[in-house]
Amino acid sequence: MSKNTLYDKVWDLHKVATLPTGQDQLFIGLHLIHEVTTPQAFASLKEAGVPVLLPKRTFATIDHIIPTQNQQRPYQDPQAELMATTLEDNVKKFGIQFFDTTTQRQGIVHVIGPELGITRPGMTIACGDSHTSTHGAFGSLAFGIGTTEVGLILETQTLPLSRLKVRRITVNGTLQKGVYAKDVILKIIQVLGVKGGIGYAYEFAGSVFENMTMEERMTVCNMSIEGGARIGYVNPDETTFTYLKDREFTPKGHAFEDAKIYWKSIASDNDAVYDDVVTIDGNTIQPMVTWGVTPGQSASVTDLIPSPESLPEDARKNAEEAYAYMKLKPGMSMQDIPINVAFVGSCTNSRISDLREAAKILKNHKVHPNVKMLIVPGSQPIKKQAEAEGLDQIFKAAGAEWRDAGCSMCLAMNPDKLIGDEICASSSNRNFMGRQGSPTGRTLLMSPAMAAAAAIAGHVTDVRTYL
Repeated sequence: MSKNTLYDKVWDLHKVATLPTGQDQLFIGLHLIHEVTTPQAFASLKEAGVPVLLPKRTFATIDHIIPTQNQQRPYQDPQAELMATTLEDNVKKFGIQFFDTTTQRQGIVHVIGPELGITRPGMTIACGDSHTSTHGAFGSLAFGIGTTEVGLILETQTLPLSRLKVRRITVNGTLQKGVYAKDVILKIIQVLGVKGGIGYAYEFAGSVFENMTMEERMTVCNMSIEGGARIGYVNPDETTFTYLKDREFTPKGHAFEDAKIYWKSIASDNDAVYDDVVTIDGNTIQPMVTWGVTPGQSASVTDLIPSPESLPEDARKNAEEAYAYMKLKPGMSMQDIPINVAFVGSCTNSRISDLREAAKILKNHKVHPNVKMLIVPGSQPIKKQAEAEGLDQIFKAAGAEWRDAGCSMCLAMNPDKLIGDEICASSSNRNFMGRQGSPTGRTLLMSPAMAAAAAIAGHVTDVRTYL
């Protein structure tokens, strides 16, 4: 059983009671909401005639259904417009701060929380979205929840949760040029499997993480859930504190210094006990690409698509299904996979550093004539910053489409969708069947730089040749 880890400390500090079920009732310090998982939750409150208990601890945005090309209201999709107006009505009724497009702070929920300084170390955070694990990059315990749990937090500011085991994943060494945080998490999932983290919280550590920026740490923590872990986190350090300083909702002056004392105290102790420890050599990680229909079905860009015989016996049936769906053959070179669409965006990879890396590759190049490329910033402030740096001009000159902020093609609950069996080089987090809007559409997960390189070549290619 783990002891003296950040997970244990933050859990114990937020524990209200142990319930008859054996679960712990945790106080949730921060609740983030959006338009998709809240309508039924708010409806249940109205039906019961109860208020939101602590409205100042809940923040709302609109991201999943918002169009990225034409955000004029009313939206062309009646269902999207209904969800937007429902959220607007609910946040107004219950006194919740709402970052809509008029505030110039709208964006993907897991992007704006950190950039506004709402997300901070040592917090318990919940959101009706599986990729809430993103916020663990700051040394918080961040849980993705369902609609019923959204309603429970709105009413009680608590959640009944079962305590997890803690696995420390240490990645040491130096990443090669052209290898990014996205490659690190894809490698971790490849090694441990998409179910390897079930029942665990992942603590990411080692020199590779110590040298990562906060945006890179967010990318890794974002996809913890894809490895089966309920949450993933990195211990807070000076990189964390520097990122947070002077952000809108971050404490100021002496209050910031006082907060740092707490933030430092909740980091895992040097003698912390873990339920499991895994070590990965960061020096050997290559640019990664998925070839199948789970984030665990991946290979380095220089490899061949694996044959069933080379996989564990329990993975062969899923591999056969993936080959058929993806229309790919074992033994085929990863770099022979053609693409029709390239997408840079999502809560995994839509931050300013992601856009800069894509721009480095696209500069003085053209998107292949057979490829459509969408670049979607994660928030209005990111879009503004990218345009101030001239990144949008690089994208447009290359032939890519520069869009407004939103979830976009990650899950296609908006107009940005694959058509037919198009295959997409995507910087998002899931390559499930039909994930990007078409029941036969195919997704290859990779870093933003790799997606940019594929857009130029018209097929999967090694980004290192462009560096």
